[in-house]
Amino acid sequence: MTRVLVVEDDPQLVRALVINLRARRYGVDAAPDGATALRLAAARQPDVVLLDLGLPDMDGVDVIKALRGWTRVPIMVLSARQASGEKVAALDAGADDYVTKPFSMDELLARLRAAVRRTEAAPTAPETTLVETEGFTLDLLAKKAVRNGKDVRLTPTEWHLLEILVTHPGRLITQKHLLQEVWGVPQSTKTNYLRVYMAQLRRKLETDPSHPRYFITEPGMGYRFEG
Repeated sequence: MTRVLVVEDDPQLVRALVINLRARRYGVDAAPDGATALRLAAARQPDVVLLDLGLPDMDGVDVIKALRGWTRVPIMVLSARQASGEKVAALDAGADDYVTKPFSMDELLARLRAAVRRTEAAPTAPETTLVETEGFTLDLLAKKAVRNGKDVRLTPTEWHLLEILVTHPGRLITQKHLLQEVWGVPQSTKTNYLRVYMAQLRRKLETDPSHPRYFITEPGMGYRFEG
């Protein structure tokens, strides 16, 4: 049974989440504050954490940082905070996804299932060397990309950006993280770098670059690779 830890101080929302999750055969624990959440996470070892940022005793970002000190459990943020800065802070702290309130229960459950699938499918070692999609194949060890049976020439910078995205399938990677890792510049004013290089990757690897299937933009936040 997949176990979910719900960290939320709104009793009505907790009740709705518990009912919907248990109806779909999930095991559910609920915590009304950050301290209880951290205790339950250690004791119950959940498979997914649904986390509100506005908790009565501590900020949800601090809960994320505390959890990331010892576990890679998928963390899905549920928050009424809509500012992109708030979202980026949560994602940079280690959250895997961000759902803005109010949300559709169907969408939340779909994202939760995707988070569980990514965990189950993830190799024990982080080193992914071969990525295969319907549109292209990447050999990260040999630095070789093949699309429609033909080699695709990628620059070292394109490879670096590509590797970060494809080795974290389904996870939203923030602009700040990509800028820091690829160019060593965390400043948001350099996001034009990302736009240019993502456009190049799409042109070289996507069937329809204007309607990308694999390299998805999350406006104001970052990018996601969907394999």
